[in-house]
Amino acid sequence: MKVIAFVGPSGTGKSYRSVMVSQKYGADAIIDDGLLISHGKVIAGSSAKREPTKIASVKHALFMRSHQSEEIRIALKKHNVKCLMILGTSDGMVHKIARNLGVGNIEEIIRIEDVATPEEMQMALRMRRVEGKHVIPVPTFEIKKEFSGFFIHPLRRFQKNLDSEIPTAAADKSIVRPTFSYMGDYVISDNVINEIAIHEAGKIDGLIKVQNINLRKTKHGVHIDMTVILRYGCNVFDVCRTIQYAVRNNVERYTSVNARRVNIMIRNLRK
Repeated sequence: MKVIAFVGPSGTGKSYRSVMVSQKYGADAIIDDGLLISHGKVIAGSSAKREPTKIASVKHALFMRSHQSEEIRIALKKHNVKCLMILGTSDGMVHKIARNLGVGNIEEIIRIEDVATPEEMQMALRMRRVEGKHVIPVPTFEIKKEFSGFFIHPLRRFQKNLDSEIPTAAADKSIVRPTFSYMGDYVISDNVINEIAIHEAGKIDGLIKVQNINLRKTKHGVHIDMTVILRYGCNVFDVCRTIQYAVRNNVERYTSVNARRVNIMIRNLRK
């Protein structure tokens, strides 16, 4: 596997430009802030921006924990990555990441000055220092899995078809505010999630009524328990599975909160 690096000071726009650079240099996967990203999807790792302190965030980004590096190595092998691009703030940082991951020596280093003007870097730096924002090079729909319940803002409108093969789809970026610099909370009312779940379930043929719904919050998302009445004679298994998929997918689509579990309890069958 070939290993290259993309280096520049923190906040100068590396992550924003990483997709363009990776395509230019033939990299099919990117290491950025603890995440392994390939073809616009997070395939392994967890974001260093979820750490409670800056020190913990740096350690996380360097893959100093053995279980982190092992997860990345397994994913690199599983996805048959041919060329890996590592993002970092210095030559020392990217070399350390490469050593911790055990991916071999870095063959080439691309610098932010090679692909961005001083004015563009200064603009990115202002965004980081003043607003505390950081860009992660994956679509909004993907990153919300890692940042369930945190504020996510797309730099531009995302394609309606999330599975679009349009080349520009992979270049969508998401801005997230790191946990340790987050000012205030992004809150979605339980009633909003309840109404979405009831509305989407009501579209499914075979459902007569959602009798009760209960949310259980976890640090990774919500568990949704629904008590329903189904139509007598329907395929119970298929109807319940369809409800689960519809509720989960649309709650995540409209709120960016992970629906970790959707449990369906059948109270009754009616004609």
